Amino acid sequence: MARNRKNQSAAVRFGPALKAVLLCLFIGGSGVGYVWQQNQLLELGRQKVEKEKRRDAFRAQNDLLARQLAGLQSPRAIEARVKELNLGLTMASPTQVIHLLDEPLAPPARPAPTVNRTERQYAQRHPGSPLTP
Repeated sequence: MARNRKNQSAAVRFGPALKAVLLCLFIGGSGVGYVWQQNQLLELGRQKVEKEKRRDAFRAQNDLLARQLAGLQSPRAIEARVKELNLGLTMASPTQVIHLLDEPLAPPARPAPTVNRTERQYAQRHPGSPLTP
């Protein structure tokens, strides 16, 4: 016999609708997740480019400062600064200069051979003791 729809249970009537809603939520959630992931990738790419630019700027500044330091440490710059400040310093005469030679150190001497370790482990036997053979 044919069944009447009025006699069907509520679970049977709402089952397909519930499946359709869950499928739509899954597909919609996957789409939103994909868009969020792509947005995050784009943002990380922007941050990477920004940090690389910052790194390059720091490297350029570091090179500039290294060149300035080398210029300030040069003998000409030091002499000019001494004259500018009227410190009255002059270059050392060759008789005042002592040259030191760095010779490699001799390898350390080998320590004297030690007594066999097994002999140190035991007390010496005295002659005449009851345990001596």
